[in-house]
Amino acid sequence: MDNAKKLTLKLLPLEAANDKAIKENIATSLSINETLISGFIIRKKSYDARSRQAFINLQLSVFIDEPFYERQPVLIRFKDVTHSGNSALIIGAGPAGLFAALKLIEHGIKPTILERGKDVRARRRDLAALNKNGVINPESNYCFGEGGAGTYSDGKLYTRSSKRGNIERILNLFVQFGAEESILYEAHPHIGTNKLPAIIAAMRKQILDCGGEILFEKKVVDFNINLNKINSVITADGNKFSADAVILATGHSARDIFLLLNDKKILIEQKPFALGVRVEHPQSLIDSVQYHCSVRNEFLPPAAYSLVQQIDDRGVFSFCMCPGGIIAPAATNADELVVNGWSPSKRNNPFANSGIVVEIQNKDLVNSNYNEKKGDIPDALLGMYFQQSIERKAYKAGGGNFIAPAQRMVDFANNKVSSTLPECSYVPGVNSSDLKAVLPDFIYTLLQKAFIAFGKKMKGYYTNEAIIVATESRTSSPVKIPRNTITLQHPQLENLYPCSEGAGYAGGIVSAVMDGERIASAIIEKYK
Repeated sequence: MDNAKKLTLKLLPLEAANDKAIKENIATSLSINETLISGFIIRKKSYDARSRQAFINLQLSVFIDEPFYERQPVLIRFKDVTHSGNSALIIGAGPAGLFAALKLIEHGIKPTILERGKDVRARRRDLAALNKNGVINPESNYCFGEGGAGTYSDGKLYTRSSKRGNIERILNLFVQFGAEESILYEAHPHIGTNKLPAIIAAMRKQILDCGGEILFEKKVVDFNINLNKINSVITADGNKFSADAVILATGHSARDIFLLLNDKKILIEQKPFALGVRVEHPQSLIDSVQYHCSVRNEFLPPAAYSLVQQIDDRGVFSFCMCPGGIIAPAATNADELVVNGWSPSKRNNPFANSGIVVEIQNKDLVNSNYNEKKGDIPDALLGMYFQQSIERKAYKAGGGNFIAPAQRMVDFANNKVSSTLPECSYVPGVNSSDLKAVLPDFIYTLLQKAFIAFGKKMKGYYTNEAIIVATESRTSSPVKIPRNTITLQHPQLENLYPCSEGAGYAGGIVSAVMDGERIASAIIEKYK
């Protein structure tokens, strides 16, 4: 395969969708007879819609007058750790926790995962109850349960954090557990919320088959600490678990863990985050804007966008953009309203949604007007209570049952309560509301300016066909759990390893996985 010719082609969408057309273009580009081409492998696929005509760029390995070899999957071998002499306790079965467990098994260390929520199959019933009946299970929802928030948050596998880990290895592992091979070469790989549960279940089976353990409905409520080490972890049912190392991979919404650490005088810190709303347009409108056409070519994917604007020394930006997606209720408590977005693998829903969020600064958090909690709040928890206060206002403004308060975009910018609302993908429903009653004034004002500015950058974006749904508040953890930059251990507890989004070291599936593997590697290095 090393002898294969490297070639980049810029093709029309119809050409890129047809192997024969690709071969014809290869032959033309290389000035050879098409019969000499024994095959090709796509190494990278990206889309270019900057001009009036959209193109697809293909980076290829071309086999010319030599045997063709299919792409060979890279298979990771896992060991039997049933009788391993070393063990690790992993709190949280999200992407970081699962991949940390797999990495440990690969090197002969036995993991035990404690997950507060349910397995993916049982979790679906709780999501149905939330969407259809407005009934939430605080331990099993879009944030908590097997696979964590990643299972039901679109499955985008794109990250800018390439220096933190081996992206190719991670994508190959996803393929090994059932993801489509296309994620290995798509510029912005995406699995889809409909396909992620089966992949997560396959990972669980691998961990169990190798002698690891995964225990569901095991909510951690306390730590036994002695001589700067966690001796045992205590769950809500009174069980105690011990291991050589403890990986804390609980996700950005495990507020009870932040409170527990604070109560036990274990160092935590305030961390920057962002907060705003989720905006939904008709997908056809975004397609027409991005592809400069009235109707999207069937060989092009539903269009996405990425927007950022500096306003009054603040960053306002799009977050977790979901083409052909759905807005989902991502709350973890009965009196709080949080929204997020996801897309199925085909991205074939009629709407496009994205978080549009505002950078939160320290001065915002010390203003007690935005925090409902009375009395002194530790600096490290100011952001958490700030989030919670706005989420409760959103729940109240929606009228209960997780109905979301909403406005049309132009009405929002003009301080007008919408007389009607457009169709929306948010299943619990939306209620026309004045979002000024939900969002702090500075966030509302910055979003108003941002929508107008985005409309100038992206013609057609600023429209009353778009609906604004509150609130997009769980973009990342508002708390950081510090760790040594070399050993990755907590500075006070030598066997506690803060990990991933909940500890403030990741933001998305791939970066979370990278951090989980990095923590596992630190433990492997310590015990090898």
